[in-house]
Amino acid sequence: MAPREKIRIGILGASGYTGAELLRLLRYHPQAEIRALTADRHAGKPIGAVFPHLAGEGLPDLVPIGEVDWNGLDLVFCGLPHGTTQEVIAALPRHLKIVDLSADFRLFDTAVYAEWYGHEHRAPELQREAVYGLTEIAREQVRRARLVANPGCYPSSAQLPLIPLIRARVIDPDDIIIDAKSGVSGAGRAAREGSLYCEVAEGIHAYGVAGHRHAPEIEQGLSQAAGRPVVVNFTPHLMPMNRGLLSTIYVRLGAGATLGDLRAVLEQAYEGEPFVRVLPEGSLPATRHVRGTNLCLIGLSRDRMAHRAILVSALDNLVKGASGQAIQNMNVMLGLPETTALEHRALFP
Repeated sequence: MAPREKIRIGILGASGYTGAELLRLLRYHPQAEIRALTADRHAGKPIGAVFPHLAGEGLPDLVPIGEVDWNGLDLVFCGLPHGTTQEVIAALPRHLKIVDLSADFRLFDTAVYAEWYGHEHRAPELQREAVYGLTEIAREQVRRARLVANPGCYPSSAQLPLIPLIRARVIDPDDIIIDAKSGVSGAGRAAREGSLYCEVAEGIHAYGVAGHRHAPEIEQGLSQAAGRPVVVNFTPHLMPMNRGLLSTIYVRLGAGATLGDLRAVLEQAYEGEPFVRVLPEGSLPATRHVRGTNLCLIGLSRDRMAHRAILVSALDNLVKGASGQAIQNMNVMLGLPETTALEHRALFP
C-alpha cells in the first residue's frame, strides 16, 4: 500500500470482546479507517451504547451483516462465533482481504474440523486458500494471503516456544505437557452459566480436559515442525481474572541437548522480533507483564527431573492471543510496518 493510503476496514461481530479490542488498538493506527461494524442483537445501536469506553470516537453504528457495503471496504476482520464464519466469508467479494478470528479456518484438514466441531466444513474450497497466521512462524505466507486464519490464544502461547525447539530437535516432541491458564474473557461475551461471577471468582478449574478444541490446532503446528504426527497432553484452566494467559510447558530434552541449547535456539529464532521475547536466565513471565500488549514473553527453567526442562509463556489472550495478532497480520498482509498500532507497554501493576 502507499504510505499514506487509508485502509477501509469492516469488523464483523464488533460487539464482542475481540471486536472491542480491535477498535481500541486500531484507534492508534494512522491508516485505519473504520467503515462498518456489525452485530446481531445490538444492531442499530451506536458502539458507545455497547462499549461506553469507545463513545465519542466517531465510529459507525452497529448494523446487520446484510447492510454492509462491501465495495466500500478493503479488509474485514471477522469476530463471529465459531461455526458461523465459513458461509459468511465464502459469500464475501474476492477483492476483500480477510482476517478471521474464529476457529473456522484454522485446521487444514476439513475432516479433523468436522471431528472436533461436530459438523462438516461449509467452505472446504476456501479452507485450501486460508493461511494459518501465527505471524512469527508464517510471515511470508501471511504476506501473500487473502484469507488469514488468526490463531487461538492457547495455541499461540504453546506454539511460539515449542515450534523452534522441535524444528531444532532439542526436545522430544512425543513428551510434551502443556498446563495452560486463561482469563475469563477467553470464553467470550455471551451469557453462559460457566462464565458467571459466582462460577469463576475465588477459584480455578480445569475444563475441556483431554478434549479442548485447541488441542488439534496445537498438534497441527507441532506436527508440521516435526515432520510427523505429534500428540500433546494439553489441559486448560479458567482463572478468576479478566484477561491474560499463562502456559507452563514440560518437555524432555532431546539427545545430548541442554537447557542452554534450548535458550540458544529460542533466542536465535526470535532475535529482532518485536513481540516475542526470551527472558534472561532466572526470570519467568507473568500475565501482568503482558496485560494490554501484543507481547509473548518466554522463560525457561531447569527441571528437578533429569533430562527435562520447563518453559513458561505469557500473553494477553485478547491481544497477542486474538485482536493484536490480527492487526499484526493485517499489517503484514498490506506491507505496512508490522508494529503499527501495537507498540503498547503493559499496564503494570
